[in-house]
Amino acid sequence: MYHTTAFTLSGFRIAQELGTVRGVVVRSRSVVGNIGASLQTLFGGDITLYTELCEHARQDAFQRLCDHAAALSANAIIGLRYDATEISPGVTEVLCYGTAVQVMPGETKA
Repeated sequence: MYHTTAFTLSGFRIAQELGTVRGVVVRSRSVVGNIGASLQTLFGGDITLYTELCEHARQDAFQRLCDHAAALSANAIIGLRYDATEISPGVTEVLCYGTAVQVMPGETKA
């Protein structure tokens, strides 16, 4: 699945727009993870436990986005974006969204 944050895809022309697609993941921090992260904050620097949690949530949201686009017969996603919202303390929604399109080789005509 081709994807870009831009609204064009270099080397391709958009043959058809199929609509908005999204992938949503809601994650919580575990008690054990919170304790480990609290210990990491004592030493400063990257809080790797939270970094990994965020990265996995984004990867899962992106995969769900791609699955949604594939269900519409898309072969690319343009305008790709991420948002995150805290639903309650320790519970976060990660949303990945964009526009599903079918693209074909060739440049867009100006």
